[in-house]
Amino acid sequence: MIDNHHKNLATFIHLSTFSRFIIPFGNFIGPIVLWAANKEKSEFVDKHGKQAINFQISVLLYAIIIGTISVPFFIFKLFRGLDVIDFHGFHDFHINVGEPSPLLYIGGGLGALAVIGFIIELALIVKASLSARDGLEYKYPLTINFLK
Repeated sequence: MIDNHHKNLATFIHLSTFSRFIIPFGNFIGPIVLWAANKEKSEFVDKHGKQAINFQISVLLYAIIIGTISVPFFIFKLFRGLDVIDFHGFHDFHINVGEPSPLLYIGGGLGALAVIGFIIELALIVKASLSARDGLEYKYPLTINFLK
């Protein structure tokens, strides 16, 4: 039987990932500190701590991959047609509102995918917190198990 203290600890481990909005890398620091301090007290807390940390590392990895793919598209669009040798300052500055480049569509699509992923991440954290509160085990989808 899982007591309320262990349920609360597991819930706070998941919710501590929201500390990233206050503290840089709080989504890693919070769960790691709570998990490391309490992993021997309960197998339930240990499993939820590992899941929360694995999920945050996986999300970071996916964000790096999406960023690595999308940033070059914006850079290529930005520097397309830039004449570095014959730059006349701002008196010859023109904005061309012509047909957008396919690179811009690809980069924008990947940016939209990142925003959708962020919203899904928040929803999954809340769902995991509610499962921990109810004493149920939760496994985040698409999570790479770094800690086993």
